[in-house]
Amino acid sequence: MAKKRSDAIATNRKARHDFFIEETYEAGMVLKGTEIKSIRAGRVNLKDAFARISKGEAYVHNLHISPYEQGNQFNHEPTRARKLLLHKSEINKLIGKTQQKGYSLVPLKIYIKNGVAKLLIGLGKGKKKYDKREDLKQKAMKRDVERALKDNY
Repeated sequence: MAKKRSDAIATNRKARHDFFIEETYEAGMVLKGTEIKSIRAGRVNLKDAFARISKGEAYVHNLHISPYEQGNQFNHEPTRARKLLLHKSEINKLIGKTQQKGYSLVPLKIYIKNGVAKLLIGLGKGKKKYDKREDLKQKAMKRDVERALKDNY
């Protein structure tokens, strides 16, 4: 069975481990010239990133985009807050959902679509420790079943 090819430049693998992702939204980002060049080179890290809505606008914080090597004095700050481009109706819906206890906005992956950098953000509800353990058990059981089926053929 061939692996599914992903067009993602960077993914936040820990997000699905720490959160139940209920909805996802595709958002554009307001970037500077050296930032898009670094993203295209794959020099981006989503590990500690989070999204927040303030004053009716969505922002992503702690998204680390490494400085562009040939950027000299025009380089950007690596972890600055970047504005997300969402429709007003989506922002209003997210405001209502994130004000509920336990919900937050989590960046899931960055990819290039039609020459434009996009950020997939998810509305997630935090998992408890026992939920994480249960997921690990389910993964292990699924892996064992697939291994057993593979050995039979």
